[in-house]
Amino acid sequence: MRDYIDAAAFKEMILCADAALHANVQAINELNVFPVPDGDTGTNMGLTINNAASELRKRSFDTVASAADCVAGAMLRGARGNSGVILSLLFRGISRRLKGTETAGAAEFSGAMSDGVEAAYKAVMKPAEGTILTVSRLASAAAVKAAAAGATLEDTLVSAIQAGEEALEDTINLNPVLKKAGVVDAGGKGYVIILKAILASLRGEVTSSAEAITVDEPTEAAWGADEVEVPEQNIFDTVYVVRKNDPDVDLTPLRLYLDSIGDSLVISDDDEIFKVHVHTDIPGSALTESQKYGALDIAKIENMRLQALDLLAGRKSKSTDDLEEIDRELSRMESATAVTGEEPEEPVFAPAEKEYGVVAVCAGEGIANLFRDLSVDQIVTGGQTMNPSTDDILQAVNRTPASTVFVLPNNKNIIMAAEQCVPLTEKKVIVLPTKTIPQGVSAMLNFVVDEPEESLVGAMGDAIGNVHTAMVTYAARDSDFDGHAIHAGEYLALLDGSLIGSYANIKTLFKELSWAFDDFRPEFITVYYGEDVTEEEADTAAETITGNFPDAEVSVVDGGQPVYYYMISVE
Repeated sequence: MRDYIDAAAFKEMILCADAALHANVQAINELNVFPVPDGDTGTNMGLTINNAASELRKRSFDTVASAADCVAGAMLRGARGNSGVILSLLFRGISRRLKGTETAGAAEFSGAMSDGVEAAYKAVMKPAEGTILTVSRLASAAAVKAAAAGATLEDTLVSAIQAGEEALEDTINLNPVLKKAGVVDAGGKGYVIILKAILASLRGEVTSSAEAITVDEPTEAAWGADEVEVPEQNIFDTVYVVRKNDPDVDLTPLRLYLDSIGDSLVISDDDEIFKVHVHTDIPGSALTESQKYGALDIAKIENMRLQALDLLAGRKSKSTDDLEEIDRELSRMESATAVTGEEPEEPVFAPAEKEYGVVAVCAGEGIANLFRDLSVDQIVTGGQTMNPSTDDILQAVNRTPASTVFVLPNNKNIIMAAEQCVPLTEKKVIVLPTKTIPQGVSAMLNFVVDEPEESLVGAMGDAIGNVHTAMVTYAARDSDFDGHAIHAGEYLALLDGSLIGSYANIKTLFKELSWAFDDFRPEFITVYYGEDVTEEEADTAAETITGNFPDAEVSVVDGGQPVYYYMISVE
């Protein structure tokens, strides 16, 4: 029985967890309860940990701390979807606790699990119970208790798994949607699978394969129970960076104070700085209190009443590491030009040639071309057919030749991954929380490059808030959802994320949608048709809408998007 794990053991544990999650991806995906083509919680978690496994296989480590740091960094950049981001945060906290340690026993590992949970809860703006957060919190609490009572590392993990499985079963009672569907939370299930694999590795019951496992790219969208909504409360969106006086400073008192004067609080930190995002009516008080912990580096305060919605923004302080990395890349580019006489196809880091740039996430050639026509600099392929990783978005940000880069996720399950880019680049990143393609298009129609940043952000935010989005897809499985009896293969209509109904006849669906649009008194309606729809079919659908709204300007666009037959913008 092993009382401690070293770097090699920790590496083996993660490789075994990667294999176990890979083997259960489909089972986890099937736990998603919404009847649209979805089920990517398992895929996103699998891709996230697979990125860490790939990095681990390339290197050897002297300490458990260095191995854990490698895992945390790889997961952060490889995180996909909300479930993947939360998983990466759990391991980021583990890495922080194990910093400086050569080996880890029950006390160290249980404490690291607890720190991981704390990191995840701190980063999520509105933690929801009955999710992976609940399962990981109760599992880590059981581990800490067992270790404090003198349990071995093995028995500590056993206690964590027992508590995690009980918490997983209870997610049905904590989440009404899960209870109605009769399934447990998908993210929580994935977390328990990881813990079980770690224990099996410790016991020597399983070993990792010599061959790397490759997780398939996601092919469906995420509508799981681990979605996190951005709340809109208080007036001032306040973001600032503080240089720490003490790298080990306890920020708990500051968190409690900021919680008392605002909401939507996120505090992220490393050894040198911490970054705060909070919505509050008294931003000056937040800054004053935070300066007790260090020197204010940069701050930005925006009035959300003028913007109409939440905006997350931030900037990482300059460091010599960042500058050296940029210099190395610029030198590589110059060397490539000198040797070949040709410019590299696309720089890894593009120096700023303008003030503003834009990165948009979308799928479908028509949609991508539309965004390019609207002056989007970089397109990241993804959305309902694939949740891009943080690193995918980060690379696009760094390739954008601007000092400030707006990111349009255009999907609610990509917003968190986009937000992780903020402290990872020298460029200033502003994530506009667009949840649909039409919201992203509307934002770009209000993108005026010679406007001051505050006015530009406000105008784009207002535009997003004025858009209603309808989606037409198909039912992936039989379901009884929100009072609707749904049969696999039927057409599904959704409006602003809510299910309108399930229909065997597409004409009936469009009539129902048109009646739903009536509440908005639309002036502009745009029908984006997908790759499985002909132009003639799209024109017929548009005629149905035009008949109900003769005064509205109705446009038809070949979007070429997968999964959704139609996306309809109503303004």
